[in-house]
Amino acid sequence: MLSVAMLLGATAREHPGRAAVIDDLGGPAGGARRVTYAELDERSARVAALLVSAGIAPGDRVAMTCPNSAWFPVVYYGILKAGAVVVPINVLLRAPEVAATLVDSGARAYFCDDGDGTRPSEGRIGYGAAPGCTRFFGIGPELDGLLAGLPPLRDYHPTEPADPAVILYSSGTTGTPKGARLTHANLVLNTVAVARLYGTAEHDVHLVAAPLSHILGQSVQMNFAFATGATLVPMPRFDPARAASLMAEHRVTFFAGVPTMYWTLAETCEEPALAAACAHLRVALSGGAPLSAALMDRYRERYGVQLLEGYGLSEAGTAVSVSPQDGPRAPAGTIGKPVWGVDLRLVGEDGEEAADGEVGEIVLRGPCVMAGYQDRPEETAAVLRDGWFRTGDLARRDADGFYFIVDRVKNMILRGGYTVYPREIEDRLAAHPAVGLAVVVGVPDEKYGEEIKAVVVRRQGAEVTAEELLAWGREGLAAHKYPRIIEFRDAVPLNSTGKVIRNSLRYRL
Repeated sequence: MLSVAMLLGATAREHPGRAAVIDDLGGPAGGARRVTYAELDERSARVAALLVSAGIAPGDRVAMTCPNSAWFPVVYYGILKAGAVVVPINVLLRAPEVAATLVDSGARAYFCDDGDGTRPSEGRIGYGAAPGCTRFFGIGPELDGLLAGLPPLRDYHPTEPADPAVILYSSGTTGTPKGARLTHANLVLNTVAVARLYGTAEHDVHLVAAPLSHILGQSVQMNFAFATGATLVPMPRFDPARAASLMAEHRVTFFAGVPTMYWTLAETCEEPALAAACAHLRVALSGGAPLSAALMDRYRERYGVQLLEGYGLSEAGTAVSVSPQDGPRAPAGTIGKPVWGVDLRLVGEDGEEAADGEVGEIVLRGPCVMAGYQDRPEETAAVLRDGWFRTGDLARRDADGFYFIVDRVKNMILRGGYTVYPREIEDRLAAHPAVGLAVVVGVPDEKYGEEIKAVVVRRQGAEVTAEELLAWGREGLAAHKYPRIIEFRDAVPLNSTGKVIRNSLRYRL
């Protein structure tokens, strides 16, 4: 048997009284407290018992929307202990997006927290639009009450290494989010890879600002932390001043975030406050978007912190390569070298492996690679070929074996660490009666890595302002998706086959 739930269970047996999470869990409103490993393990076992009593069978999909808090691991590991499959949903998604995920994943039950501890409106979360999802649980006082009267499920359902554990909705070349099926072996072995990279201190403390619904917070921090007996300090919403305060107060040793977080900390925090925040850091990992050399220099020279840049993706359980923590300083802009268990190659258009210095598509293989996309055999076959996963990302490799991202074959935008699908935004804008054509691209942005820009061609005789389209986007899309820049043109450039030449739209005329 191999289960991701064992990462928590083993540590709970070894260190039952150690703090697993510093956060409120059923205590006074707004009050933080230590949630021990024994408490967390028991609460998750009660969630498993609740699901079994509700008729959830092994292999059933169970979705959850939960901000970073102690409730997230309680529900996450509880689902796994019942032998079910976790479908984490980003808290930023709107009702139609949530409903689409529930339907696509085939979820039979849904845990949801709207952030204030009350039962969310089924209409607001899109639950009512997913007829196959027959059980709803409001995270907070309602769930606390349900668990109080249940004995924990001690003998949780055994799972095989190849059984699916989590379905993460990730990038797709069609612009429609697809569910990457990650097995128990994928996630456990990725935890092993992270442990080999960073080792363990006597007692690590993780500040978790990356969403736990995202693979970075979930795999690199939560699973790794619980496997090694560390303590999580979760942040439901990133705030630089609060983050710096928590890092200093709890002597945080491990932080993983997107470049935007590091940039905002450096720009908004007073130097003494940030110095105190960084005083105990032994690992500061950046991923999800390019990290500037200037920002790396700033942290190293002022605070003595070496920012480590990594590359990963949901389809590979996150960590694929990372710049080294020890030894000679890695060259600026590198995503490092492959982690333990991962083979990387760069393949040219002719299918041949690219030589050092040449650009090729990153393809990889290893025990971390997903089992496939949920109910999409053709799209799975397109990216998994002869045991190798085709990432769609272009890179080059230097003579020392360091990899450097060059561009993306796909058109997705990485804004502040979130993957954004242009087609989804284009469809929203095109639904406006005054819009004839909308093309969405990412443009360089110092704070977010990339910002979302929409080039719009109005319908003949129609009038609409940029402010109106911005409001239209905000109404129908999550906060990280709607465009911030609107540019009107009479036409967009097309190539000989009639396709839009997107690169020419990235900059204003």
